[in-house]
Amino acid sequence: MKHLSIILPAGAAILDTIVGTYNLFKMANSYSKKLGLREHDLFQIDLVGLNDQARSYQSLFQVKPTRTIDEVKQTDLIIISGITGNLDDEIIKNQAFIDWIRQHRVQHGTEIASLCRSAFILAETGLVNGKDCATHWIVQQKFAQQYPKVNLVSDKIICEDNGIYSSGGAYSFLNLILYLIEKYYGREVAIFCSKVAEIEVDRFNQDQFAIFNGQKDHTDEVIKEAQLYIEDKFEEKLSVKELARKFAISDRNFIRRFKKATMNTPSEYIQRVRIEAAKKSLESSVLNVNEVMYNVGYMDEKAFRRVFKKYTGLSPIEYRYKYNREMAFA
Repeated sequence: MKHLSIILPAGAAILDTIVGTYNLFKMANSYSKKLGLREHDLFQIDLVGLNDQARSYQSLFQVKPTRTIDEVKQTDLIIISGITGNLDDEIIKNQAFIDWIRQHRVQHGTEIASLCRSAFILAETGLVNGKDCATHWIVQQKFAQQYPKVNLVSDKIICEDNGIYSSGGAYSFLNLILYLIEKYYGREVAIFCSKVAEIEVDRFNQDQFAIFNGQKDHTDEVIKEAQLYIEDKFEEKLSVKELARKFAISDRNFIRRFKKATMNTPSEYIQRVRIEAAKKSLESSVLNVNEVMYNVGYMDEKAFRRVFKKYTGLSPIEYRYKYNREMAFA
């Protein structure tokens, strides 16, 4: 029998990632026996805490560990439940887990999966330096700045790199759990679990869910002014050369400072602001795609569709039919 450790984080955690993971693996254990694939559960499942005291989450719910980290001598799979709140504080509170995860990976080759923002705990172990890792789109810029040695895969819901797994944000953790169930139990069990839990299987991309707000958590005031100018004038014809001249900076220095502050080049920032405006228009208006394209500053239909799909994973028409209620029911 294999062993699964579902971590009960200290501090603020996303309760659903604990309960959802536990229930899906219990379901997989049960159905695989029903199919006659095995006589016993594939995984013994433990909720693992730093101590044996019940953890309180959201000031309403308590979850009691079934084992402590000291009691788990060897485990095949560690799933780091999602965390929330101030991520720097949460890392400090969970330092003992970080050391424990690293130890099991190094000594036993244990596979590890992080859910949502718990990618920060995973990154603290150093085990994903030089490897691919995913996290919630809302904290990707902080993650990239804090862990420059990790290859952040910004568009993925599911990421795997040599037995270390990570997921995108919020309820996309369910897709990673189904992915793990398919790996350990087989496709038939994973499909069954997806149907019973009504989870869309084989969903891999989170770009369509991302909302671009612009990275302004920096101290370069001139670049902040440039960002605000772009956000106000995005529908006009903008060039990097003209922007640099307007803010009295050389072209090369402007691009360097902009990229350092925002994690985007000026051209990428203009594109992302325009595509975000296009998304909002497609969600709420009855304008056709070409009208939306012109309104956000694009003249070339082919270029607009290419850039739109780059940042959303969908074509403008696909996006409209998915997110515009009037169009969906037309």
